[in-house]
Amino acid sequence: MTDRTTSLTGCLLGQALGDALGFVVEAEPPSVASEYVKGLRGGQAGRQSHPKYPFGQYSDDTQLARELLLSFVEAGGWRPDAFAGRLAALFAQDRDVGAGPGTRAAAVRLSGGAHWSEAGTPAPYAGNGSAMRAAPLGLLYGDDTRSMVATAIEQSSITHRDPRCSAGALVVAGATRLAARGTPVRSDDFLETLADLAAPADRSVAKAVRGLQLWVHLPCAAAARWLRGERMDPADTGEWGGISAFVTPSVVWSLYAFLRSPDDYWTTVCTAIEVGGDTDTMAAIAGAIAGARLGPSTLPAALTERLTDRGEWGREDLVDLARRAARLVEGGPRVIVG
Repeated sequence: MTDRTTSLTGCLLGQALGDALGFVVEAEPPSVASEYVKGLRGGQAGRQSHPKYPFGQYSDDTQLARELLLSFVEAGGWRPDAFAGRLAALFAQDRDVGAGPGTRAAAVRLSGGAHWSEAGTPAPYAGNGSAMRAAPLGLLYGDDTRSMVATAIEQSSITHRDPRCSAGALVVAGATRLAARGTPVRSDDFLETLADLAAPADRSVAKAVRGLQLWVHLPCAAAARWLRGERMDPADTGEWGGISAFVTPSVVWSLYAFLRSPDDYWTTVCTAIEVGGDTDTMAAIAGAIAGARLGPSTLPAALTERLTDRGEWGREDLVDLARRAARLVEGGPRVIVG
């Protein structure tokens, strides 16, 4: 495999596995999530499953990243109408797994005939549904930052029109690109680069990313207290149940998990899950970034072989999609904006 193929394959499999692992305790509080993580670290991964699905089932986090890549491959480059069509079909056929209200509402509007540019759920709704699928975009354009930014923002707007969502998608795509370079990761430089990338879209997200420099050195429990003290999450009004699906804290925690152990996929995913709340999304994002950096050979094969989307789209199908996307990119993908 070429380096690009390796990175894309690691990204997609790393996302799917993180998603599947986190999906087991999605929406559970920190106490439940931390006990589950003890089992993961003790070699018990795969023994516990989601209440409704067997272990290995991934959620809409990976489904939508897959559909985005499929639309990219089939159209020969980025076409917002192609992705919108695939997204609408996924929901119309009732194939989505655990989607949030913002993405679902946008899909309903698309199915009803809305143009992709008008279907997105408007502000102030700012879920992480467009950020969680953005990691592969960091690998499709090489050093062409302009095209990466244009695509990340446009794909975000199809379902989420709040600028914080666009900024979150940019951060995830940018982090994946930086991680895949394979050079040593210095947290301060990494976060400054991402904050600068996000700032034109939304300054509050950029501020939160830059602020991570102050607490990235803290262990998980202390870091969670710090993040909550920053009041990033409007859903955090009572007893804390972990990090919600609000885009800013979930993206920032995903970065925290990666930066704590950039060369250790398993530790990264465990950290993403341990905090509780929207564990599938945070583990999907952190897993995608780490997978892009480390490649598929570093992922536990016994677990990636169990990946599934209700009996379809397992490991080999995801690997084939990543290879197809890499071949297209090496031939020079087109960006069709508007």
